[in-house]
Amino acid sequence: MINGFPIIIGLIVIFSAGLIQGVTSFGFSLLTLPILGAFVPLKIIVPMMIIYSLIMNSMILYKIKGHVNIKKIYLLIISAVIATPIGANLLINLNENILKIIVGIIVSVSAISFYFGYKIKINNEKLAYIPVGILSGLLNGSVSLSGPPIILFLTNQGVSKQIFRATLTAYFWILNIMTIITFLYKRLITYEVLKFTVYLLPALIISVMIGIKLGNKVKEKMFKKITTILIILMGILSIISGIK
Repeated sequence: MINGFPIIIGLIVIFSAGLIQGVTSFGFSLLTLPILGAFVPLKIIVPMMIIYSLIMNSMILYKIKGHVNIKKIYLLIISAVIATPIGANLLINLNENILKIIVGIIVSVSAISFYFGYKIKINNEKLAYIPVGILSGLLNGSVSLSGPPIILFLTNQGVSKQIFRATLTAYFWILNIMTIITFLYKRLITYEVLKFTVYLLPALIISVMIGIKLGNKVKEKMFKKITTILIILMGILSIISGIK
């Protein structure tokens, strides 16, 4: 146990989340946050997940770098980087349960709409990256859930599996670096955070390596179905953890 936290639960959660991340290039924070957040304060879990995300995305990016197009998403990246420090202030000053509930409702409603075929017509995709990036950055800094806005946006636009994975991974990788810098400045990466990070790291490395191999074998139609269902489930989990 680490400060009363059963390490076996942490290893199982991290392994499962890392596996999903390796397959889909997202889902780690969506699964980890509501479960581990029930045992450990968000001020420990969120910085730990940011460090893990950088490690995971570096591994995945190395494997699928040929599909990355940074020029296409530079407005998304800039908007998110600007909004992340504001999100970090929210983590410090706002009630974490309220944040979880808000995120869960937005994610669940949006994902359910997409699952049943409702899509928003966007004429200027490039310009739309700005509000998507701002929302993603706010969620990234506050509850380490930068993924839902960009995932839902890419799903809405119907991009292919490999471009979906590459875009998410490159975006997360850059955002992870900027977030760690912000968290260091805000003194959110503490000895306690690093202790949890080291204890659970082996489960992360092994699961992501397996997930990357599985992700290359998943068919396009199944991939989209998995991602949408996963978003819905994680949104519901976020609401539940915020209510408790």
